[in-house]
Amino acid sequence: MKIHISDHAAAWYQDEMHLKSGGFIRFFARYGGCSAVQQGFSLGVSNEEPVNAGTETVKNGITYYIEEKDLWYFDQHDLYVEFNEKAQEPVFQYTI
Repeated sequence: MKIHISDHAAAWYQDEMHLKSGGFIRFFARYGGCSAVQQGFSLGVSNEEPVNAGTETVKNGITYYIEEKDLWYFDQHDLYVEFNEKAQEPVFQYTI
């Protein structure tokens, strides 16, 4: 599985989370909510350094990653992080 981040979504994370080059964004499985890939779970986001990254991508000097222990949540789908202009926030899509 891979992580794909649009330019606009990456800029939003950098601005909203006050990230500088060398920073980190972690996507993780969180209990509760809803998603297109796992019922009863949703996607969480934090800015912390990886312990055991299962997959990662770097955009504008920021590492976006998913820990090995959270890969099950994505069920072999790639994660696409786009930006919703109307809502002014990132949105997540999952594609095999």
